[in-house]
Amino acid sequence: MKARVTVYPRREVLDPQGKAIRQALAGIGFAEVEDVRAGKSFEITLGEDDAGRAAELLEAMCRRLLANTVVEDYQVELLDGAAAAGAAGGAGGGEG
Repeated sequence: MKARVTVYPRREVLDPQGKAIRQALAGIGFAEVEDVRAGKSFEITLGEDDAGRAAELLEAMCRRLLANTVVEDYQVELLDGAAAAGAAGGAGGGEG
């Protein structure tokens, strides 16, 4: 089963990379861009066919390694036609 995990800074956390990208886009003629949040994406292939178990494994991966849940949120998406499993890391929940 394939999955995509997207990790991004929480809205309340300063995102200097996103700000730099927004400024660069404005500098090359894309003044319409109001905000950019820079994150990272992981495509993970699991040797697991059960969507529920796969979602549990991915959640554990995010909490233990892929996301710093103090300052980052994450979203888990199961691919291959499986139902999407949205998740937000950290104590306050988040987008997703």
